[in-house]
Amino acid sequence: MLSREVTFAFDDRLGYLTACPTNVGTGIRVSVMLHLPGLVLTKEIQKVFQALQRLRLAVRGLYGEGSQAMGDFYQVSNQVTLGHSEESLIQTVQEVIPSILKYERKARETLLNDNREGLHDQISRAFGILSSAQTITSEETLHLLSSVRLGINLGLIGKLEIPTVNELLITTQPAHLQKVRKRQLESAERNVARASLLRQRLDSRPHEQN
Repeated sequence: MLSREVTFAFDDRLGYLTACPTNVGTGIRVSVMLHLPGLVLTKEIQKVFQALQRLRLAVRGLYGEGSQAMGDFYQVSNQVTLGHSEESLIQTVQEVIPSILKYERKARETLLNDNREGLHDQISRAFGILSSAQTITSEETLHLLSSVRLGINLGLIGKLEIPTVNELLITTQPAHLQKVRKRQLESAERNVARASLLRQRLDSRPHEQN
């Protein structure tokens, strides 16, 4: 326990005192990262956000507080900690996540039933760009990898596996590219390095499922 080694600001009535007022209390942040392309494509994502706000849960982008959603990834977490126990905060998030996943699966089924060919085309184009681009930005990479990840989950792309896509979501980020190259890269250089990495990892075309 950190509290045995470090002294924290603590009030007997309020709990832990933090720089951000919303974290006063238990100070715990229960957060789950979700990939929700189905809800985004069916334009149902805002309804989910509104429902979560009523439950006093926050929705943040890929990089946490203050960041925009990229690649259809969202962080769902408790909004406040004051007046709630750690157990109740964890339970609230645990109870909500299965419902969100249920809506996401339903949205994916709707996409397949309503326009399977169009969805398959979008996913195939995403893979085509990722596997052949000579320069590509971080934002475009996340967007296209999201489509490919969806395609794998829906069985529209074979051979390529989710762990590979998850790895690329991380290794194509600016800091990782610069660590591999062992020097700071300008934006244009990073885009070229990112495209090169993607071509290497996606060098064999995955089998498409009919």
